[in-house]
Amino acid sequence: MRILGIESSCDETGVALVETGDTGWPRLLAHALHSQIEMHQAYGGVVPELASRDHIRRVLPLTREVMARAGHTLADVDVVAYTRGPGLAGALLVGSGVACALAASLGKPVIGIHHLEGHLLSPFLSEDPPEFPFIALLVSGGHTQLMRVDGVGRYELLGETIDDAAGEAFDKSAKLMGLPYPGGPGLSRLAEQGNPAAYKLPRPLLHSGDLDFSFAGLKTAVLTQCKKIGEAAHTEGAPERADLAASTQAAIVEVLTRKAMTALKETGLKRLVVAGGVGANRELRRQLNALCDKDRVRVHYPELHLCTDNGAMIAMAAAMRLQSGMQVAEPRYSFDVKPRWPLQDIAHELA
Repeated sequence: MRILGIESSCDETGVALVETGDTGWPRLLAHALHSQIEMHQAYGGVVPELASRDHIRRVLPLTREVMARAGHTLADVDVVAYTRGPGLAGALLVGSGVACALAASLGKPVIGIHHLEGHLLSPFLSEDPPEFPFIALLVSGGHTQLMRVDGVGRYELLGETIDDAAGEAFDKSAKLMGLPYPGGPGLSRLAEQGNPAAYKLPRPLLHSGDLDFSFAGLKTAVLTQCKKIGEAAHTEGAPERADLAASTQAAIVEVLTRKAMTALKETGLKRLVVAGGVGANRELRRQLNALCDKDRVRVHYPELHLCTDNGAMIAMAAAMRLQSGMQVAEPRYSFDVKPRWPLQDIAHELA
């Protein structure tokens, strides 16, 4: 079975084709991705209307590119999958509309997929896929969550952000330092030149006794420190700026790593999956690798090029749902989108 996946939840248009076999996990045949970063940079953030219009321009050319790379035609597609939510409503409508129209024209079934489930299952596309059960640290854009994962569609929420997520903390702190959009990757690069102990920044909820997250207070502390430093906080090449970036990253990474290791300890599981855009952060990976090696825990990540939003994770999640019998794809072409959609709710919503 071949599943075509379309992702359009925010500012990346992704299309991919995966194939299931008689044994093992589905495999990726081809994927293509267009990022809107350059378009949104002029505005310092994502403009929803522009994002939607760009998805319209990109999705069909990307689909043709993927089919050509895979050596297949659209007639070879058995199921079309798309991101149903969460995300920007207009952007989601583009992907869902195209997917349903395409499936209808082919007379093939269609399936809507949860964006975060795509991230959660994306490490199964890697050369070292995990095994169930595991703890998942989801750090994607506006989402920071710890989940216990016992199988496809069997997710238990252990903790989540109560305000700003880790990705937002990276991006908003970077903006305070005058770094261009998207700020998170730029802050991480700048942090490599600084001293992570230079500034004492808060680690919100680090000792809360639960697995929830909060990063809004950290952003406020970064703002306060920027005011103290003055012009150096926005000056390229200033050591104070690099030190503040390193200190900010250190605070975020410590909270993420400590909470993840606590979740492993409390559940007794020995396998950790890290997924989402922040999962590409090198310092986060370095510290988690060291801690997991010490505690004899296996840690799994998506391939770096699959950490961002992409069609491969949507096609993979659909394939795994169908393969496990958790969901049936049907030739029903009416659709809706769910801009707000808690991951833990999908077990009964998609049953």
